[in-house]
Amino acid sequence: MGSARLDPTVQGSEEALLARLRAGEPAAFDELVRANFGRMLAVARRMLRSEEDARDAVQEAFLLAFRSIDRFQGGARLSTWLHRIAVNACLMKLRSRGRKPEQPIDELLPRFYEDGHRIDPGPPWRTEGPDPVEERETRVLVREAIDRLPETYRNVLVLRDIEGLDTEETARLLDVKVDTVKVRLHRARQALRALLAPHFAGEAP
Repeated sequence: MGSARLDPTVQGSEEALLARLRAGEPAAFDELVRANFGRMLAVARRMLRSEEDARDAVQEAFLLAFRSIDRFQGGARLSTWLHRIAVNACLMKLRSRGRKPEQPIDELLPRFYEDGHRIDPGPPWRTEGPDPVEERETRVLVREAIDRLPETYRNVLVLRDIEGLDTEETARLLDVKVDTVKVRLHRARQALRALLAPHFAGEAP
């Protein structure tokens, strides 16, 4: 989520909204919520997998944003700033739940012979384009497969591959080393591929 230069029209509109927010104009806060609530709730649902927790996290994110609006420095869009606050709120809620024992994902990871060749490469994936109905079914299947990953790996996959955060920011948010993020992401992708293989290989899901 980089801070690319804003379009002048967008920047002018955001600067005007920011001025209204800093002035404490109630209508400005309502406008900010209407424009960003849906996307922030989608983020929270993906990370928390609970409608109640997701809505709580979004509410907490907006409250934090309102309290810290004077510290917003610009350089990125307001929506990007809010997105990061929402992600933080979700991670805080996950931490508050307490860490539960996680199932290992070793059985989902590829195994190799001593010479480096994969023991069970599995059938090739289908490459033809799906029809629109199948695309919708595939999105549901992918979401369900991601939900089956242990939290440690799911969080990294969601932040990097779905929310689009870079490796360094993901590491900072999760309070782990960059190399840890890289390893977890690699393993999460491999595990996700294993979970999806029956569908994409043309077998029964």
